[in-house]
Amino acid sequence: MSDVQRLADQLIAHLNAIGDLVVAFSGGVDSSVVAAAANQTDHAVVAVTAESPAVAEWQLDWARRIAAQIGIPHQLVSTDESDRADYRRNHSDRCFYCKQTLYEFLTPIADHRGATVVSGTNADDLGDHRPGIIAGTQARVQTPLADLKLGKAEVRQLAVHFGLENAALPASPCLASRIAYQVEVTPERLKRIETAEAWLRKRGVSDCRVRLHADELARIEVPRQELPQVLDWTQTQELVESFITMGFRYVTLELGGLSSGSQNRGLSEPDLVQLSPAQILRPSDSPLPRSTVSDESFSNSTKARS
Repeated sequence: MSDVQRLADQLIAHLNAIGDLVVAFSGGVDSSVVAAAANQTDHAVVAVTAESPAVAEWQLDWARRIAAQIGIPHQLVSTDESDRADYRRNHSDRCFYCKQTLYEFLTPIADHRGATVVSGTNADDLGDHRPGIIAGTQARVQTPLADLKLGKAEVRQLAVHFGLENAALPASPCLASRIAYQVEVTPERLKRIETAEAWLRKRGVSDCRVRLHADELARIEVPRQELPQVLDWTQTQELVESFITMGFRYVTLELGGLSSGSQNRGLSEPDLVQLSPAQILRPSDSPLPRSTVSDESFSNSTKARS
């Protein structure tokens, strides 16, 4: 038996022991591997994807595509994190409020099905500044990849093993992660970032981040080998004029190239906001999910097992 087959069997067995599952499914590689393994258990499974201004349309397309490839029932839920002041103010704990909102929508779905929510958090995620993991712990979300100490490299291997079309897809956190801390997150800014990144991708950039800083400054990150191509566009003003038209005031290019999580570089210990128990349990501005799950909502989503 190959090492990757052994890892796959361990993951499937781990998920099988949990029971019925609701997969927090972004369409990225991590959650796709969890979904693919979950779909090989003996229990009912559904993948649920958040639909919000912070999720690019191309990512939703990938979620639909991979769910169809796996053959797992798939649901979209519209989340309302943008209604929360603690999310919009965009301090270093923003991700906590985003994930807390997501799990407030997924928990009723799981409760309705007698299921457990599982996420794609992997072992390498535990070493980064990720307040969203606290929200998952509070909501009792299970993290099978991290539990089995599977990091990014092993997850990629499993994606290839499961034959997933997105096995080589670069990681792409939500659009809100592009906005510098202390700069307010708004639907308009999120849409502008999505439009700017789509502009770059349409012209052949393989991966990118358009990071938004104070004074509506755009800082473009692309892989280093693609910097000359982007610089060429600045000679004709095509790039700059397009970005100014989108609503940016200044346009810069990061000479260090693409770096995932670069917004966290400037964080010092005092910047890492410590969440109080009261905040973790229920921030004062956190609305309860406005919708509940009916039997009809999932009548076509339960995977029957013989």
